Amino acid sequence: MIVQRVVLNSRPGKNGNPVADNFRIEEINLPDNINEGQVQVRTLYLSVDPYMRCKMNEDTGTDYIAPWQLSQVADGGGIGVIEESKHAHLTKGDFVTSFYWPWQTRAILDGNNLEKVDPKLVDGHLSYFLGAIGMPGLTSLIGIQEKGHIIAGSNQTMVVSGAAGACGSLAGQIGHLLGCSRVVGICGTHEKCLFLTSELGFDGAINYKKGNVAEQLQESCPAGVDVYFDNVGGDISDTVISQMNQNSHIILCGQISQYNKDVPYPPPLLPTVEAIQKERNITRERFLVLNYKDKFEPGILQLSQWFKEGKLKVKETVTNGLENMGAAFQSMMTGGNIGKQIVRISEISL
Repeated sequence: MIVQRVVLNSRPGKNGNPVADNFRIEEINLPDNINEGQVQVRTLYLSVDPYMRCKMNEDTGTDYIAPWQLSQVADGGGIGVIEESKHAHLTKGDFVTSFYWPWQTRAILDGNNLEKVDPKLVDGHLSYFLGAIGMPGLTSLIGIQEKGHIIAGSNQTMVVSGAAGACGSLAGQIGHLLGCSRVVGICGTHEKCLFLTSELGFDGAINYKKGNVAEQLQESCPAGVDVYFDNVGGDISDTVISQMNQNSHIILCGQISQYNKDVPYPPPLLPTVEAIQKERNITRERFLVLNYKDKFEPGILQLSQWFKEGKLKVKETVTNGLENMGAAFQSMMTGGNIGKQIVRISEISL
């Protein structure tokens, strides 16, 4: 069987901006037979995420993310349907997901590396397993639970940077659900600001490309900032940290403003900002959701419940076609998405 796949065509360089041409699409032959323990899957949806920028380098800078190899198939979060199975616990028609799904229209995979998912948890919106009811949702929920130190009823103010992205759009809502009295988002367009306040229930939104961010932050957070969900790093984070309260907390989710630069993760703070952090006893610890696997199952059930109750609104930007993986990745890295960036590879009717 002839299938299409996307491979890494070139590396952007540690300090370069990724472009669609860093990827190329090609055709390969899929074997007709599968071995014991394997399944053949048809890919339904693939995810593109900021962490993948690290996979484009020869050295990812971390021990838990492996680099993509030139002319080899790229991979990431994916969901699909089983078309043929020789695995004891998986049958034809099952929906499965993996964090290491190859960017292919169809694939033969080891069934032990797949997780079966229940469409009822997402009311049939299977792509949500790559977003709100998947890794971004868990990252937001567990990050806030473990590092946010939110105490309901204590009038805490939370600020979220990259607030209209996959994690940010969920984090602000979860902050409210867990007891923050005020949630303010920072993003890059007027449209995104409107989306945060009118659709997701944020109390305020700041467009960092317009006006003075420090002044707008002071107006939006008159009592200072108690919890900061940081998706971006860089200048925006320096501004937020300078307005954080004594004994406040930073949830280090990501540092997208720094991913095209050859700097360590998490990037060091400027000396002046670090002095504020120490003086005010602001916690800023690296957070890695993969260290909390015991919390995944209850986390998914909680996220699903909030979604079904209408308390957690889910937004996606969907691109169609495997041939557009590179373009979708480039767009996501430059803020072209609202909510989770997803690529639809094939259709399924539930």
